[in-house]
Amino acid sequence: MGELMDAAFGFPTLVLTAALVAVIGFRVLVLCRAVAPDAFDSDAERGALGLGDLPVATAASVFVVTGWVLDVAGMVLLGRSGLPGAWRLPLSVVLLAGALFLARRLTTCLAGRRRRASAGAARGAVPEPGPSRTSA
Repeated sequence: MGELMDAAFGFPTLVLTAALVAVIGFRVLVLCRAVAPDAFDSDAERGALGLGDLPVATAASVFVVTGWVLDVAGMVLLGRSGLPGAWRLPLSVVLLAGALFLARRLTTCLAGRRRRASAGAARGAVPEPGPSRTSA
């Protein structure tokens, strides 16, 4: 448990831990109905961000949670590697950048899946039957 706490509240993961606290706070406010779940959608250009029709708050939540999990897991593994301190600092910064890159890719992948799912729903939920092999 101490390893996890050190990884979550150490440098550079502390940046994502603070963002995770903000995401959790926002989600609690949404659950209490103090804030609308799409409160940020009118201010952001979702198409430019590559989010499609995915709400900005949802995309930000997925990005932060995924980045945090990847970075904490990487920091725990880096801590167990036994590398000297001179190597740990640069590797931890590279690990943070890699976690953020992967989180961005996963978020845009989720947005693409949602875009395809909503396009399928717009065409109709019931697929049309294919051509029949029986002769009329």
